[in-house]
Amino acid sequence: MTGIGVEAGTQAARSRALAVLRVRSRALALAVLPAGAAVILLTGASTGHLVGRGWDAARWAVGVPAVLVLLAAAGVGLVVARARPATSPTVPIPEESAPDLYRMVRDLADRLEVPAPSAIALTPDCDSWLEDRAHSAHGPPPRPAPGGPAGPARPRTPTPPVLVIGSPFLWWMRVGELRAVLAPVIAGTGPSAHPDIAAARRFVRGLDAAVAVASAPGRRPPVRGLCAAVGWVARLLLRGCREHATQMERGVAAAAAERAQAVDYGLRIVAQEQVGLAYAGWDRLLTRVALPAWRMGRWPSRLDAGVVAALTELSRRDRLAEGFTSRLGERPACDLLEEPGAVDEAASLLAARLFHGGPATPCSDWAPVDWQAYPEEVVDRTWRVDAARLHRALDALGVRPSRHPGTPDPGGPTLARVLDHLTTAGPAPAGPAHPHEPLGQAPAHPHEPLGQAPAHPHEPLGQAPAHPHEPLRQAPAPRAADGGGYSPQGPPSSDDVTRAGGVGGRDMDADGEAEAEPGTDRSVALAARLTAELAREEARTQRARTGAATAHQSPDSVAWGPGDYGLPPFPLQPHRTARELLADHVTAMVCCAAVDTAGAVPALDWLDGPSLLLGGERAADLAPKVLTLIEDGDPGPLRDWLTAFGIRPEKPVRLV
Repeated sequence: MTGIGVEAGTQAARSRALAVLRVRSRALALAVLPAGAAVILLTGASTGHLVGRGWDAARWAVGVPAVLVLLAAAGVGLVVARARPATSPTVPIPEESAPDLYRMVRDLADRLEVPAPSAIALTPDCDSWLEDRAHSAHGPPPRPAPGGPAGPARPRTPTPPVLVIGSPFLWWMRVGELRAVLAPVIAGTGPSAHPDIAAARRFVRGLDAAVAVASAPGRRPPVRGLCAAVGWVARLLLRGCREHATQMERGVAAAAAERAQAVDYGLRIVAQEQVGLAYAGWDRLLTRVALPAWRMGRWPSRLDAGVVAALTELSRRDRLAEGFTSRLGERPACDLLEEPGAVDEAASLLAARLFHGGPATPCSDWAPVDWQAYPEEVVDRTWRVDAARLHRALDALGVRPSRHPGTPDPGGPTLARVLDHLTTAGPAPAGPAHPHEPLGQAPAHPHEPLGQAPAHPHEPLGQAPAHPHEPLRQAPAPRAADGGGYSPQGPPSSDDVTRAGGVGGRDMDADGEAEAEPGTDRSVALAARLTAELAREEARTQRARTGAATAHQSPDSVAWGPGDYGLPPFPLQPHRTARELLADHVTAMVCCAAVDTAGAVPALDWLDGPSLLLGGERAADLAPKVLTLIEDGDPGPLRDWLTAFGIRPEKPVRLV
């Protein structure tokens, strides 16, 4: 199966690979040039032709720099050869735990007439790619297939790359759809086996790893200077071959896509719609459902199964998604795994580490939670933690408890206290100055459109993409109910505080002057106090996690594996303003009052996250009423809403 398009793409990639190797050859020639000149001068002296004081001085002037250049070149070459290339954090899938999946991949490789991937791994992201892990630091090469040659008689061929599959694909896609989507990816193993392309990739990955080694912090000044020199040389070589390496990878991807045209092409067009849906559902699940749990020290242990529930709910709400639910009767791709539950749990924990920075293993303050316990352990607890923080902020501002007649506990935490404080006109009560503290974990706010596919944050250089064609149609975003999409948020970052002119929520215009956000003086002061309180909590949590991680690892150990220098989590969403943070806390207080006084219950909405059920129906239109209270100081709409549902703001609520 070698068409004109396949050959053209492979030849283009090979020509660019040779250009990359020429950069390496020129660097090597430049390093040995002084040594060659020194050899000529020494040979002339031994034969009696180049003698005299002038030639002796020339030999010293050339010989000493030649030795130094050779030593420097040897050092750089040693670092490039021994540096461990970066690899994406994945969940390995041994063949004994997924024999059907390995069988499907090998059958697809045979149909494409390319080498089969050496192993399979899963990533908590909606993407698939090939990743070369043939470096000696990544472990021993895989064992040969049964019946194949072994020992010294076995020919030395490049080790095929590892196939990395997005875990949401396995749970949402059917077996045939997964096979069609993986065809262009597996086809990339063909060009990867070409010696020139493989050598060029090794050289580029080695340079990239050398830059990472040279940039590692915590070295002594002499070593730091040597590492800076190595890093400068590696960056110079990378700049020289960057364009050639980019074009080489484009040629490889074009050849792989062309080769895969003859395998399940019609089904692949249909499967691209499912790729777009998986992107949308995974992004929505992480930002709306998983992130609130991670912030409470809980990590959902069945994220991939939650994608199926979220997309099924989407197909029920969205008229354009009609017919997708009929796919659920077909065999899902996760059936190719022997223990899909255990794999889902491992992928869910890895997602928490990547996107939130949680510990590597479960512990007392980092425990798994299943979907049945999510409303009680995450939603209700989040509301009460935020309500308690809101009342602590009121205490710090010197706000007195409400004195409504008939209040069972006049000093207890009530919603009436919040309403009265935000309603009363006049200057804000005096409170402690806002401490500008460095913030820890980046918070997120789920307000991205549902149909937008997030970019893959750690796609390795030079691997065939999982889907060379864009999805034919993205699922439209359903309008979320105003009251049911509450999500706990963290404080804004120090950069956001600077851009906003302070934590009180003032935006900076083009002239550098502060532009006040809508809100009364009391709401601005309360928002500033909440931001400061949450910043301190985040800083304490970050210090505790850092100390625990340091205590459980040796000085030579690292966060993700041998040779890695720690991978920072990928923040899911930008920071929120102080006014939005105050709205979240007031909403949490309203939800606590509804649960304690009106029989409401916390619930989980698969598309919008934590929600409030009143009389079995999801609460709606709460957010605009809370914003009216915060921005205008008008409690009328919110009080009318509370009265309509029988919520009593004067009664104390239970806090954490």
